[in-house]
Amino acid sequence: MHEIRIPRLGWSMEEGVFVGWLKKSGDAVAVGDPLFELEGEKAAQEIESVDAGVLHIVPNGPSSGDEVKVGALLGYLLAPGEVAPSGDGERPVVSTSTPKAAACVANPTDASVAVCAESGPVSTPRARRVAAEVGVDWTTVQGTGRDGRIREADVRAAAAEQGGAATTSGRSTVLGLSPRRKAIADRLRVSRERTIPVTLTSSCNANNLVALREQFKVTKSPLVPALTDIVAYLVAHVLKQHPQLSARWQDDGSSRSLVAVSADQIAVGIAVDTPDGLLVPVVAGVARKSLLDVTAETKSLIEKARSGRLTAAEMQGAVISISNLGAYGIDGFTPVINYPEIAILGLGAVRREAVVLADDRVVAQSRMTLSLTFDHVALDGAPAAAFLQAVVSAIENPAAILLGNGR
Repeated sequence: MHEIRIPRLGWSMEEGVFVGWLKKSGDAVAVGDPLFELEGEKAAQEIESVDAGVLHIVPNGPSSGDEVKVGALLGYLLAPGEVAPSGDGERPVVSTSTPKAAACVANPTDASVAVCAESGPVSTPRARRVAAEVGVDWTTVQGTGRDGRIREADVRAAAAEQGGAATTSGRSTVLGLSPRRKAIADRLRVSRERTIPVTLTSSCNANNLVALREQFKVTKSPLVPALTDIVAYLVAHVLKQHPQLSARWQDDGSSRSLVAVSADQIAVGIAVDTPDGLLVPVVAGVARKSLLDVTAETKSLIEKARSGRLTAAEMQGAVISISNLGAYGIDGFTPVINYPEIAILGLGAVRREAVVLADDRVVAQSRMTLSLTFDHVALDGAPAAAFLQAVVSAIENPAAILLGNGR
């Protein structure tokens, strides 16, 4: 007999949101079979079985949308003929907000599942919370998620069609934090508590960066790198020459140390705005890949992030993250370090500006502001400034890296 319990998907995770079972009681389960789906730190993830046996779901188990504690008992994997322990055991649910019909779809433990499946749509917990905020009946919304699941974007679209969000009459509305928002808040607090952030800013000539992207468009390449893709590729190669920045914290809660990352293992996080909040998918081994490889992988990860399919493993291992607020017209800003990383690079808007050259000629130039936040505990200002200066040089002359290291 093997117990099935809620796993810890992230090092700071204490509770998650149970999305639903992927098996039914009585099903045979093999090692590696997906058992259930759990929403943890910023991501929903299919949890695979580490043992084999016949699934027994505890009668008082969670329904879709229930918040559950890490380590809570969900069920058992039994040997043929083995009987599950009597009694309901511990109650794993922290809180619940799921209508009964949806719970039947997500937790099919008996023959009534067919009736339940016909009577109840399935939605994400965040979609239900937003529906309550904007005054939309989420059960009437057409879902665009996997298997027709209703997502926050679907609810907001329905609200827009109905004339916008509902308002309260002269009274304030108190909104609680969703589990995902709580996870983001916890990580921000950890970053504040365990780092001493310092932000350096610099401006660079982005003419060649913009021209490079335009060349991909003109040649009608099937993949056109975004500016963030190109910068991520350049940054990974610059990091090979700046080992003090090529490190991350290793933290077990009681002690921590800096761990150097080899050049071929340098991973870069890309901050992505999604309907469920800010996520940072990680592109692994950037320096050993071509620019188009990086572009394809980034595109795939961003699509997974925005559709709620990004796993916790796909958000781990980065040395540095990149946050691009240029699309919002932002120039310089103070990005927050994604601990246990030791630095994050912010990209501002690309603007056409008048620039005075050394010979006093005035020319039009595409300019971009870079904002590097680094952890002063991990390194001093001089190596951080040297790294930022090298990134500026790489952006102004991308061909030097593309021709020397690209495939």
